[in-house]
Amino acid sequence: MYDLGNGFDGRSVAPGTNLLIEGPPMTGKRDLAFRILGRGATDGEGAIVVTTKDSADRIDEEFRDIAGVTDPLLGIVDCVTRQQGTGTPLEGELIRYASSPVDLTGIGIELSELLREFYQERGATENRVLLHSLSTLLMYSNLQTVFRFLHVFTGRIQSADALGLFVIDSTGHDAQTMSTLKQLFDGAIEVREQDGQREARLVGVEDASTWLDQP
Repeated sequence: MYDLGNGFDGRSVAPGTNLLIEGPPMTGKRDLAFRILGRGATDGEGAIVVTTKDSADRIDEEFRDIAGVTDPLLGIVDCVTRQQGTGTPLEGELIRYASSPVDLTGIGIELSELLREFYQERGATENRVLLHSLSTLLMYSNLQTVFRFLHVFTGRIQSADALGLFVIDSTGHDAQTMSTLKQLFDGAIEVREQDGQREARLVGVEDASTWLDQP
């Protein structure tokens, strides 16, 4: 079981679970995802971040800071640096690069390679994977293409008995898009800001739908 951490009263989800983290912009969705990944990293689990918005060096720095883990087993698939042509790619066997967020095939290949290395070379049998964010993918590719990609992606998470987290800005997409994508996930973490306080709730799994305060 994958413990979601103190922000969810110690609730856990089963291996192979894929969760959509949805909410308006600026409600701390990525920070929340980092904390969930960090909860596992403190126990030696692997963490993989597929980033379509920020470079690998920024993800590496911010993950360590937010998750509070100094030496995590962290893999990153960077879909930004080569596209923008800015910054210096990080050196490291656990840092992989896709040409852009359009390169869905390349992203899938790099993710599979990292999962294989975590299992076979690093001995990490429990891994948490974050894709940040689906909204960026939908800017570059149509819904049908992204749906097919996610069908394969979530299948890899399930077959690897990993935990998958997928962030989306819910207010940036129409109801049909959101409804179509939700078919791929076992449940969701809904995030909102209420009276100046960030809140989140787990829905669709473990029958948990109570709003809980978040840092």
